[in-house]
Amino acid sequence: MNTLNKEKIAALLRQRCRLLNQLADLPLLLHGSYLERFSTCSRPNCRCHDGQKHGPRSYLVVYRDQAQRQVYLPLSQIKAARRGIAQYQRLLKIVDQLTTINIQLLRGEALSVQEKEEKKKK
Repeated sequence: MNTLNKEKIAALLRQRCRLLNQLADLPLLLHGSYLERFSTCSRPNCRCHDGQKHGPRSYLVVYRDQAQRQVYLPLSQIKAARRGIAQYQRLLKIVDQLTTINIQLLRGEALSVQEKEEKKKK
C-alpha cells in the first residue's frame, strides 16, 4: 500500500469537506429528465387530428416503483424543474469527486470512520 503524507491527507480532507458543503446548495434536486411533447385529444373534430397537435406540454420524467412516470409541469414550474435536474447532474459530479478522494484516502490507508464519530462527540 502507498501511504500518504500528512499534508496530502489534510488537503484531501479539506477538498472532501468543501464538496460535502456544496450539497447544501442543491435544494431543488430532481432525479429525472425533462420532456416536451405534443398530443391529440379525444374530440374527433379537433384540429389536432389534422396534424396541429396540442402543446408542447412539459413533463418531468422519473423512474418510480419500477416504472417510468411522467409528472406534468405547469409553465410556472418548468424553470425550477430544469434547475432541479441540473442540480442532480451536479450531485453526480460531486459524488464522483468524493469517490475519487475516498479511494485515494483508502489506498493511502487514511480513510477513517472515526471522523464522523469524532464530530458527533463535539
